[in-house]
Amino acid sequence: MDRDRREVDRFLSERNVSLLSRVGFVIELLVGLRKQDFQAAGHFVQLNWKDDPLPLRWLKFTGWALYQVWINMPLGLHCLNIRGRVSRTPMWLEDENPWEEYPWRTDEAARFPSRADVVVIGAGFTGAAAAYHWARRAPGDRRLVVLEMDDPASGASGRNEGLVVMGRYFKMVRDTVGKNLSEVRPDLDTDGRKQLASRFAKAYCQAAYQNAELIEQAIEAHEFRCDYNRAGWVQARTEEEQKSLRISARLAEKSGCDDWTMIEPSEARKLTGMRVNHPAGYSKQAASWHPAKWVWSLLREALAAEQVDLYTRTRVERVVANKDGYVVETSRGTVACRHVFYATESYTPMLEAAFHDAILPIQEQAASGEGGPVSMKPHIGISGSWYFAGRYGNEVLWGSGGSRVPDREAGRNKPSRFLTRFAAAEMRKHFGPYELDLDNEWSGTVGYTPDEYPIVGSIDGKGRWIVAGMCGSGSGVSFNGARCIVNRILGLDDEPDDYPEEYFAPSRLLDPANHQWPSV
Repeated sequence: MDRDRREVDRFLSERNVSLLSRVGFVIELLVGLRKQDFQAAGHFVQLNWKDDPLPLRWLKFTGWALYQVWINMPLGLHCLNIRGRVSRTPMWLEDENPWEEYPWRTDEAARFPSRADVVVIGAGFTGAAAAYHWARRAPGDRRLVVLEMDDPASGASGRNEGLVVMGRYFKMVRDTVGKNLSEVRPDLDTDGRKQLASRFAKAYCQAAYQNAELIEQAIEAHEFRCDYNRAGWVQARTEEEQKSLRISARLAEKSGCDDWTMIEPSEARKLTGMRVNHPAGYSKQAASWHPAKWVWSLLREALAAEQVDLYTRTRVERVVANKDGYVVETSRGTVACRHVFYATESYTPMLEAAFHDAILPIQEQAASGEGGPVSMKPHIGISGSWYFAGRYGNEVLWGSGGSRVPDREAGRNKPSRFLTRFAAAEMRKHFGPYELDLDNEWSGTVGYTPDEYPIVGSIDGKGRWIVAGMCGSGSGVSFNGARCIVNRILGLDDEPDDYPEEYFAPSRLLDPANHQWPSV
């Protein structure tokens, strides 16, 4: 009741935004526009009006932008406090990184290896998961080396929303894959494509569900301290989206992928504190956590085993095949190995040119600060049409998606202040007036695939392996995929493999004409 009272007081005491303030706000936005703002604008236009003629697209965008800068966003002027310099360090990376400059920070005489059984490139979600599963499954005489160009979790793994979702829901997967199949499988009729898309969706959802369970099992087994809390994820839906929501909930139940459902506005408010006018989507088993602490915890467990090593501040420059396997050329020297595991997501095209247009670096961004809506409940994931948010202790994190960036700009940290303000204004629609300090603001690049779904398998049919395209499917969702690759390298088949080649092999993207789909 006290929280509700404070929320009402905020509504009643909210100040009007004067014309002069609005003019000043517009000038501030225009002066602050950067390259990333225009890239985000182009992406927004493509998402919303791609079927319209080009002049009409930009006419519609101009009308939308004028509404945002004169009406919607100025309403948030008294909500968001921006004082002085805003840090670009992600909220998650303000904690001390126990693996910073490892191993040289504590052992200046450490020697860089010349040989290994497996070299893993990248120490984020996927690379740390590979190290963990290798320590769990490999014999002591088979060595795995993880190479990281910066420090563990410094990339997208330390810059994300911090939400372990159950993957995408069945209808979304089926519909997205179905559209792509019309291009890559023109030999199939409509019913055939729908059947194949449904089978893909089933395989994907089962793997994602298993991923979430494996994560929880690992956290409990090793008592990882990563602020894990399985409170769910609520997604607000507009009036126009209600029909699709009802169908998606029915299909989820029918397919057995029933984590996804719909809830009434009263239930959404009870769970999250936000006010919505229509039923919302709800993922019952999603969880929040500290994503960087998860990565660091996995590495702690892995490095306790003699068969795993980590070398940070080591940039991989090239991978060269030879008769014995591969030579990985780095800024510190070369490592000969039998297998290479690319755990590089959006950085992959810079190492392997074949993945240009197959793994797309997409900039997304977030911000955080103390305060926020008094009614916002902790731990649960919250999304609107154009923003995501969550409360973590005294801080609120919020953000929005962005646009594709050139391959060479993967990993850039150039957030758009326009998007930060826009997402804050969208959050106000669901929570009403609030007071929130902008303390941190950052961006990262995640790796999407053209059909928006992951690849898990061998690149060359030999010893080059990859898990990629997991972004958009949830924080840490590559944990299961890394397990499957480790088992394949070791030749172990006593655990289920949740990523069959017929759906998830890299050839689905690299050579779609010759990819071996299952028969329909």
